[in-house]
Amino acid sequence: MNRRSFLVSSAGTLVLAPSGSLLAALAKDNSYRANIGIQLYTLRDALKNDAAGTLKKVAEAGYKQVELFGFPNCQPLIDGAKAAGLAINSAHFEWDSVINPKDDAMSDFKKIIDRAKELGLSQLVIPYLQDNVRKTLDDYKKIAVNANKAAALTKAAGIQLSYHNHAFEFQPKEGGKTGYDVFMADFSADMKFEVDVFWIKVGGHDPAELITKLSGRVSQLHLKDLKDGLKLPEYGTIPQDAFKELGNGIIPMEPIIEAAAKAGVKHCHVEQDFSPHPLESIKESVEYLAKL
Repeated sequence: MNRRSFLVSSAGTLVLAPSGSLLAALAKDNSYRANIGIQLYTLRDALKNDAAGTLKKVAEAGYKQVELFGFPNCQPLIDGAKAAGLAINSAHFEWDSVINPKDDAMSDFKKIIDRAKELGLSQLVIPYLQDNVRKTLDDYKKIAVNANKAAALTKAAGIQLSYHNHAFEFQPKEGGKTGYDVFMADFSADMKFEVDVFWIKVGGHDPAELITKLSGRVSQLHLKDLKDGLKLPEYGTIPQDAFKELGNGIIPMEPIIEAAAKAGVKHCHVEQDFSPHPLESIKESVEYLAKL
C-alpha cells in the first residue's frame, strides 16, 4: 500500500479524509499531473545512444514536457522532444556563465538567454555548484550577487532564472549558517528556487515545509524518492541505490504537491539521478502519480 493520507469509514474503522486543498492538488486535472515533466538527465545514457527513440518512449510513458540539461549544447534533445510532441519549458544550462562569468557584462550568459528565447523557454536553472566555489558563506554571497544580476537579464527577456539545490547547501558553516540561508536572504525578487525534494530531505529538512516557507519564490520542483535506512543529514556522496522511483521510498509526495499548489509552483519534473533501468523507473514514477 503506497503512502497516502486518505482515510475512509469502512467496516467501522475510521480513517482520515484528505482536505479540500489536498483533493484539488491531487485531482485528475491537476496541472502538475496533467503536464508532468521529466528532467532528462535521468535518461542521459539512453539519450546519448538514441535521443529520438528515447524521447518517443518518454512521451509514450505519459510525460508531457521535458527539462533539458547541458543547454544550449543539446540540440539532439531539443529535436527529439519536438518530434515526440513534448513541450520544452525549462533547461539546466552551463552554469559557469553565471557563477564565473568571463566578463562583467555576462556576455556568455546573454548568448544562452538569446538561444532560450529563440526556443521559447520560460525557465532557466542554475543546476550545480562545483566544490571550489562553495567553501564559505562569502562564496555563497558572491554567487547570489551574480545570480541576481543574471536574473535581471532573464527577466528582461521574459524568462525566469532559478537555482536548483542539492544537499551541500544545507551544511552548516560559520556560525551554523548555511549556504541556502544566504540564498534565501540574498536572492532578489527576480531570482527563484527550483526545489529538489530528494536533496532537501537528504540535507535534513522537510520538503513540503520548505516549499511553504518559500511560497511565491519556488518556480519548479524535482520529484524523486529516497530509500529508507540512510543516516541523515548527509551533505556528500550517497549510494546510487538511494534514488528510488516515486512511491518506493520515504518521501510523501501528497503534501509536497499540495504545498506546491499553494506556493505558486509552475512545473513539476520527475527525476531519478541513478537507476539500473531508467526507462522502467520513469514509467513507474508517472504511474504512481497517476494513481494518487
